[in-house]
Amino acid sequence: MGLGLPRAWLVGLPTPVVYGSLALFTSVLHNVFLLYYVDTFVSVYKINRTAFWIGETVFLLWNSLNDPLFGWLSDRQFLSSRPRSGTGLSSQAVVLARVQALGRHGPLLALSFLAFWVPWAPAGLQFLLCLCLYDGFLTLVDLHHHALLADLALSARGRTHLNFCCSVFSAAGSLSVFASYAFWNKEDFSSFRTFCVALAAGSALGFLGATQLLRRRVEAAGRDMGCSALAWDGGLRREELLFGGEEAGSITLGQYLRQLARHQNFLWFVGMDLVQVFHCHFNSNFFPLFLEYLLSDHISLSTGSFLLGISYVAPHLNNLYFLPLCRRWGVYSVVRALFLLKLGLSLLMLVAGPDRPGLLCFFIASNRVFTEGTCKLLTLVVTDLVDEDLVLNHRKQAASALLFGMVALVTKPGQTFAPLLGTWLLCFYTGHDLFQQPPVIPVGSTQPWPEPPASAPARASTLRQGCFYLLVLVPITCALLQLLTWSQFTLHGRRLHMVKAQRQSLAQVQTLDIKTV
Repeated sequence: MGLGLPRAWLVGLPTPVVYGSLALFTSVLHNVFLLYYVDTFVSVYKINRTAFWIGETVFLLWNSLNDPLFGWLSDRQFLSSRPRSGTGLSSQAVVLARVQALGRHGPLLALSFLAFWVPWAPAGLQFLLCLCLYDGFLTLVDLHHHALLADLALSARGRTHLNFCCSVFSAAGSLSVFASYAFWNKEDFSSFRTFCVALAAGSALGFLGATQLLRRRVEAAGRDMGCSALAWDGGLRREELLFGGEEAGSITLGQYLRQLARHQNFLWFVGMDLVQVFHCHFNSNFFPLFLEYLLSDHISLSTGSFLLGISYVAPHLNNLYFLPLCRRWGVYSVVRALFLLKLGLSLLMLVAGPDRPGLLCFFIASNRVFTEGTCKLLTLVVTDLVDEDLVLNHRKQAASALLFGMVALVTKPGQTFAPLLGTWLLCFYTGHDLFQQPPVIPVGSTQPWPEPPASAPARASTLRQGCFYLLVLVPITCALLQLLTWSQFTLHGRRLHMVKAQRQSLAQVQTLDIKTV
């Protein structure tokens, strides 16, 4: 009786809430990973520079290639060029397969997260293996989670509602960043390790519970489409058949890539998104450096820590406002407005100069918040590209995971370009080499802010000016490039409505054909 009420409450949760909760179980781990994995291996495990760069180089290759690889392995059975008489998979089975994959890979992601915080091999080898294992399972989780967004809902309203729930839970998961400060201690690592074990255990149990609930919803939808929470906008059809396998005339990867090369909106989108990924990671990589060299004399350490923590939470909260705007005005218009806002704020900061501490604080934080928030909205654009790909190539079922993987293949190199280009520009304009100087003290550390060398005030002034120009010129350049490429993107307005209508009609025609037979 005691367990009956909580169980009934969990079973009664709306499907978007269950779907969104999966973002919580990913973000509680990933935000801590992003903040601490480099500092752990550099400061705690004492990895040498050569092993670090080898690990990052291999990680770059693996990080770029595993998205399309896993997407192809997941969706190749759906890429049939002609139907085959006989049995097939229903769209219900496709969703079930993705949910079951999340139930398997989510706990494995939590286990690979734990591998970072316990030394079990030479530092260089552990760094390489941990990065590749963690990113592999993270890719599998992200691909299936994002693919479900395209498979569970077809309408823009339905998808923005699902994304809204993801933003709420991602914001809640980002609170792990604040909690981690109480446990982070390089000299006594045991408390932080215990904290990470608790995070991983909670995440693994959450994945198991949420996927079980979602699986029951999908199975219930197959039994009674009229009462299904998944059928609220036509995202799941019981009778719709999918024909897979080589016997069905499935296309090869080369044929799929040629089809994608003719998909103009896909090409314009990945060009814009490559710049967006670069800018997101540039902000993350250089956030502590900007705080140190531009604001260390004007703000306290606790204020800097607060700015860093809030920059992880605010993008998700920001989307709670932007997603309703997307439903009203369309994702294309909202994203374009965010690019214009980024350009306007950067130009304002450039005119104001580096001697406005209050404005600098606002700009550094808002620049990261709006840039990260835009990344969250672009998932909705990829789901529209999934629809257009299905309609243009007359597919039997949308290759959701594969298209998300192909987007990642082109855009993820921006993660590596950001620190490389940023450090090169800083050295070019100021002569300051980060690898030959004392390391930047991370925000949240108990150590005091480093003071500029008293014997070189001119050099400190040059470094400060160079950091300022790096802070404002990078977003100005990114915004201009993105406005140019985004203006060529045509999947919005009337064309988007036509694509949505054609996908709906294709599904209805398939259903009518099956009933006739």
